[in-house]
Amino acid sequence: MFQTDIFPAAQSRHPGGPVRRPGPTLCEVFPAAGAEAAAAGFVLAQLGRGAAPVLWIQERLAQSETGRPYLAGLGLDRPLLVMRLSRPADVMAAIEEGLRCRALGAVVAELHGNPPAASFTASKRLALRAGAAAVPCWLIRQAATADLSAARDRWRVATLPSAPDPDDPQAPGDPCWRVELFRSRDRPPGAWVARHERGHERGHERGTSNRLDLVAAFPDGAVAEAAGPDRRHGAR
Repeated sequence: MFQTDIFPAAQSRHPGGPVRRPGPTLCEVFPAAGAEAAAAGFVLAQLGRGAAPVLWIQERLAQSETGRPYLAGLGLDRPLLVMRLSRPADVMAAIEEGLRCRALGAVVAELHGNPPAASFTASKRLALRAGAAAVPCWLIRQAATADLSAARDRWRVATLPSAPDPDDPQAPGDPCWRVELFRSRDRPPGAWVARHERGHERGHERGTSNRLDLVAAFPDGAVAEAAGPDRRHGAR
C-alpha cells in the first residue's frame, strides 16, 4: 500500500499536480475494474500524515466486491474507524454526520454504482460540510459513471502493465497505474503514470520504501488544451 507522505514530494516535481488544492473539500475517485485497491491507496496518499482518525465507510455491496481495508497493510499512522452499512442512503447520511465532527482527519466512503442517494444535491451538501468543518471527504465510486456531482476534484484510476523487474526482465516489477484528473474547479485536467516503488520490500538499497513516483502521461498542457476552456474548471 502507498505511503501517506509521497504526494508532497511529487508536487515539487510536478507543479499543478495531484496534491495542490485550496483546502479540505469533496473529491471523487472512479477506479477502473481491478484498480479498486489502487484507488484506495491513492486516497490514503492524499490524506497525508496526522494524528486525527480517519472514518472509512463502506457500502455492503462495495465491501463484498473488494473486501475490507487491511489495517496492517495500509501504511496509515493514524487510527482508522471502519463502518459498514447496507444502504447507500445510510452511507450518505453517515458521511454527512462524520463531516460534522471536526476531530476527524478525513471521511472516506466506498459506494457501488450510481444509487439515487448519491445525487447532485447530496454531493453538494457533502462539499459544503467538508468545507465548513475543514475535513477532507473522499468518495470512491466503484463501478460507477461520472454523473452530476459537486465534487471539487474528480479522478479516474486505471491499471497499467507493471514496470520491468530490475533483477529479472521476464518477471513483473513495480506496479503501475494511470491517474487522471478529468474534472476540477481549480486547475486544468491532467494525467499521470504512477509507479509504486516497493524499495526495501525487495531488498533494494535506494534509501526509500513504498514510494510513489508520478510521471506526466502527456506533454504539459496537452490534456487541458484538448479539453477546451469549458471543461478545464467545471465539476460535473
